[in-house]
Amino acid sequence: MKITDCLTLDASGLALTRDGYLVGEAKVSRAGNVQQYLGSEIGLTGDDATKVFGVYRDPDVVFDEASMLSLAGRPVTRGHPREPVTADNWAKLSKGQVGGVIRRDGEHVIAPMAIMDSASAKEVVDGARSLSAGYTVDVVRADGIAPDGTPYQFKQAGQLRFNHVAYLPDNNPRAGNTRIGDANLDGAWGSSLADRSTPPNHGDRHMALKTIIVDGLPVETTDAGEAAVNKLKGLLDTASKALTDAQTTHVTALAAKDAELATKDAEIADLKGKVLDAAALDAMVAERSAIVSKAKALNATLDTAGKSNLDIKRAVLGDAAKDKSDAYVDAAFDLKTADVKGADPLRSAIADSRSTGGVSAVSIRDAARLASLN
Repeated sequence: MKITDCLTLDASGLALTRDGYLVGEAKVSRAGNVQQYLGSEIGLTGDDATKVFGVYRDPDVVFDEASMLSLAGRPVTRGHPREPVTADNWAKLSKGQVGGVIRRDGEHVIAPMAIMDSASAKEVVDGARSLSAGYTVDVVRADGIAPDGTPYQFKQAGQLRFNHVAYLPDNNPRAGNTRIGDANLDGAWGSSLADRSTPPNHGDRHMALKTIIVDGLPVETTDAGEAAVNKLKGLLDTASKALTDAQTTHVTALAAKDAELATKDAEIADLKGKVLDAAALDAMVAERSAIVSKAKALNATLDTAGKSNLDIKRAVLGDAAKDKSDAYVDAAFDLKTADVKGADPLRSAIADSRSTGGVSAVSIRDAARLASLN
C-alpha cells in the first residue's frame, strides 16, 4: 500500500549554493515508532474506516539495505502528487532530488536533499520545513507494543520502496495533525490494506517491484527481471573466470619459456668463456713455457708433466711455499727466478715430451711458436 510519513527538515543544515539550489540533510524516514492512521487510510471499511489505528514501523523493514537504497535519487515534490512520480511526469512534479548517500542515524534514515526550483527553495527558506515521504509497503494485522510503550494493531512488513519525498508548503499535513502524512488526495496514497494471503496480480503493468543492487547501483525490477539479471551476472562471472584462467596459463607459459631461454643463454655464455681465441692461447703457451723454462733452469730434473703452473712454482720453492697463499707463491717464484735465464723453449718442450713417452708434433709446433715469441 502507499504510505506517507511526516518529519521536519533541519533548518540549521540548509544552505544556498551559488546556483540558487537549497541543499541540506533531512531525516526522511523513522523506525521503531507507531504512527496513527485512520482505518480508511489503510484500506479498512465500515465502522473501522473512521477509527484510528496504530501502525508500527518495524526497523527491520525501514533499515533494510534495499529499502534505504531505494531512496537514492528520488524526486522531491511540492506536496504529495495524486499519482506516483514516474519518468512520464517527473519533469512536471519534481522540484528537487534526494542524494545518493543514504545512511542510518539512530532511529532515522538520513539523506542529502537539494531543492532545485527557485520558488520552492524560497518557500522552504521561508519556513515550509515539514517533509513527508511517499513510499509503498505492506501493512499486516499485528497487535503489539512498541519499544516506547505505544500499542499498535498493525505493522509495516515486506519491502519498503520510496517513490518521492514531499515538502509541505503549509507545514500542516492534515488539519493540524502532523502525525500523519499529507492529505489522502482521493486515495492516491494510503488506499488499501495489503492482503498477504492473496498472490499479487501480474496480469497488468502494475506488478510489484523490488530493488536489487547491480554493480553497486540500486535498480528496480520484477522477480523475472531479477532472475534475468542474476543469470547474466552468472554468465559474466563464468566468462571472467575463463579469461582470468587463460591469462594465468599464458603468463605461466611465457615465464617458463623465458626461464628456458635464460638457461640456454647462460650455457652459451659459459661455453664462450671456455673457448680461447688465438691471442689468449698464445699468451697461455708463452706463460707456461716461461715458467717451465725457469723451473728447469733451477732444477733440471724437475718433472713438470701434468702439473699446473702453480704446482710447478710450489715444487721449485719447496718448503718455503708450504701453507702459503697462491699470491705469495706467485710473488716468491717471480723473485726467486728474476735473474734466471730460461732454457730454450724448444728444448724444454722436447724434454717434457720425452719424460711423458715421446715427442709430439703439436708439442714441437707450440715450442717453436714460443721460441718465435721470445
